[in-house]
Amino acid sequence: MNKRIRELAKELRPQMVEFTQKVIQCPSLSGEEGQVAKLYAEECRKLCYDQVFTDDWGNVIGIVEGTEAGPVIMYNGHMDHVDIGDVSEWEGYDPYGGEVDVCEIENEMRNGFDFTECIHGRAAADVKAGIACQIYSGAILARLKKEGFPVKGSYMFTGVVLEEPAEQIGMITLLETLKEKNIQVSGVVSCEATGLKLYLGHRGRVEIQAEVQGVTSHGSAPWLGVNAVNKATKLIQAVEEKFQKEYLQDEKLGKSSIALTVINCSPGAMCIVPDRCTITFDRRLVPLESPEDAVKQIQEIADQIAEEDADFRAIIKVAAVPRKSYTGKEATLPNIKQGWKMEEDHPFVKAAAKALEELGEPVSYGYWDFGTDLAVICGKHKIPALGYSPMQELYCHRPVDKVRIDFMERALAGNVGIFYKLSDLKQDDFALM
Repeated sequence: MNKRIRELAKELRPQMVEFTQKVIQCPSLSGEEGQVAKLYAEECRKLCYDQVFTDDWGNVIGIVEGTEAGPVIMYNGHMDHVDIGDVSEWEGYDPYGGEVDVCEIENEMRNGFDFTECIHGRAAADVKAGIACQIYSGAILARLKKEGFPVKGSYMFTGVVLEEPAEQIGMITLLETLKEKNIQVSGVVSCEATGLKLYLGHRGRVEIQAEVQGVTSHGSAPWLGVNAVNKATKLIQAVEEKFQKEYLQDEKLGKSSIALTVINCSPGAMCIVPDRCTITFDRRLVPLESPEDAVKQIQEIADQIAEEDADFRAIIKVAAVPRKSYTGKEATLPNIKQGWKMEEDHPFVKAAAKALEELGEPVSYGYWDFGTDLAVICGKHKIPALGYSPMQELYCHRPVDKVRIDFMERALAGNVGIFYKLSDLKQDDFALM
């Protein structure tokens, strides 16, 4: 079985690479994923998936049905990507070119660099190469089934919308769609960047917004007003001082943190003292913390400042921005992600590791610095999950966005091997406490 999986991965490699170039050449910013969603659905149909459909929000679902009953294992990626930024920073590569060449790229051990064949372009590392691997892994299973090999359960690829804005609208609505169709997911494999490691968790996140209020006056007579920006600096300084000294630590996920990411004021005009200053904090949470705890901490700091300064007023809340899918569906959700972590000795993780070992792949573990949609899957719904993909974190969201083609072939085989081991698990093996 593993020999045949390797053979098919090698055989399908050129076709997979060509498809990856094609989807990189198709821009798909958040809310504009329609054309790439169409490409993903068409490729699933071409590769003989048994079911392919798109839901009301534009999420794409492709299913390869097994030859016998078993669990549904979902392989997931997001279809949107971040902006390309300044084109001059791309070292001569077209961000939407999908160019293939031999270049320097980080090695597997992350302690040096190799020269090997790569694909360049926005979302190569986050996550179009990973989605291509997942779709073509389904193709291998379809081929194996046709050749008479047994396939237990169902392999389901899903591509979701609106992941980059971080409210997880795509994943939330996808799970609603699957519930409506009575599709029960037993476990999930994400293709967020892992560099062929098994990733087992990340910190939570909440985006906290503080609106500091003042009173306008003419810029020539600032003593007649209350400058909201000046007042906001008190909050900024107090928050910075608190979190330099006080933070929680998780052995695997690292420490809690906070970063000021956005600040603006209004009216924001010449000769007018601003009466509003809005600050946004990116607060990262270890599993011991809740989003409610994080908001309460900032509120307590604001309350303390207000006790000492009668002119200080601030409203603290979780940020929420309206989002619109390419299908026209709209929603406004709080920007919250739950932290989550899988243990290495959990049956779900052990099965994935065993699959890689049997394919001759090294097994090692990691944890994301950034957040993923698995916060909904594992953090909220307690469905076991992990990350596995060919892309490397070093190249995500940067103008050196690229992916190793040799890693893609290995991940193609790895995905299939992992599916076989996961589909052999008993239902109790998927349970999370």
